[in-house]
Amino acid sequence: MEKKTVRFGIIGYGFMGHIHARSLKKLDYAEVAAVCDNNEKQLYDIPEGAKVYTQMEDLIADPGVDAVIVSVPNNIHLETVSKAAKAGKDILCEKPAALSVREFDQMMEVVKAYGVKFTVHQQRRWDSDFRTAKKVYDDGGLGDVYTVQTKLYGFNGNMHDWHIYPEFGGGMLYDWGVHLLDQMVWMVNSPIVSVFADVRNVINKEVDDYFKIILHFENGVTGEVELGTYFLSDKETWFERHWFIGGNRGSMYADGFHPKGKIVRTTRLLTNVPGEITMTAGGPTRSFGPPEPGVITLEELPEVNTEQIMYFDNFIKGLWGEEEFIVKPEEVRRILALMEKVRESARTKQSVSFKD
Repeated sequence: MEKKTVRFGIIGYGFMGHIHARSLKKLDYAEVAAVCDNNEKQLYDIPEGAKVYTQMEDLIADPGVDAVIVSVPNNIHLETVSKAAKAGKDILCEKPAALSVREFDQMMEVVKAYGVKFTVHQQRRWDSDFRTAKKVYDDGGLGDVYTVQTKLYGFNGNMHDWHIYPEFGGGMLYDWGVHLLDQMVWMVNSPIVSVFADVRNVINKEVDDYFKIILHFENGVTGEVELGTYFLSDKETWFERHWFIGGNRGSMYADGFHPKGKIVRTTRLLTNVPGEITMTAGGPTRSFGPPEPGVITLEELPEVNTEQIMYFDNFIKGLWGEEEFIVKPEEVRRILALMEKVRESARTKQSVSFKD
């Protein structure tokens, strides 16, 4: 594609469809040429000049659309992507791209057969909390990292719209798990050896609303991914987002989507004196007691320059041929395969191996 304004058609004009339209409005080299939704109640706040369709086939056939954004429910991603590819449209698909590896492979067969460009909306690779944690990890200042933990907590307990229906591909593993796992494996960047997972229906009867996933990586890092929609607390400050990285030269914690935290180090380690036992009120322990003054030192988190709109910048430059898509199909397939292992482990209550 020559370097020109990219005319987008948005298929599925619900919550994410509107988000996409607002994002594209910020870019000088993109415009929303058309939107489509079969629920006419969703067809409000239409971008100026955009055509409106109620059938995806009509939008896909529009010669004024260069690329389509697929933001329909998860269970019809394959159908929508296939129709767009056969019409020669380049495609940006919402996550999860498919409900299984088999379904994704079918999708890729069509994409390759018709020679269109394709990527998936894993825009949370550009979140400031993730990029902050990733920079700390990549800089290597914590030494040999043994654990990376990412947590997301809520208190409402419920989901919205079609996300509460399993037949539409609902549930938190498909909704947020795909983001959290993608961030984790993109950061650690090592083959996965094994997976252990606990996936539950705490408040919602039909779809999962809690999971804890333990990933063992070949490089020795243990990744921990936890999400719960019904985590309650009486604390004055209750975070909904949390990162922790532990190494043998320090730790990092970062709370919130706009992270607040510190890099924490020690000036010296606890001295072990053979043959002597120091008694405290809690018994012969000092490891978990309060530190002496001056032992703990704090450093500020690094600054990162990132925002989700950078995803679209990469996508458009990918269409122009100036850059490669940062989110690659093989990475998307790997996360889908990992999610299948997560469900297998949760079902069997056993750790399962993972072959990259």
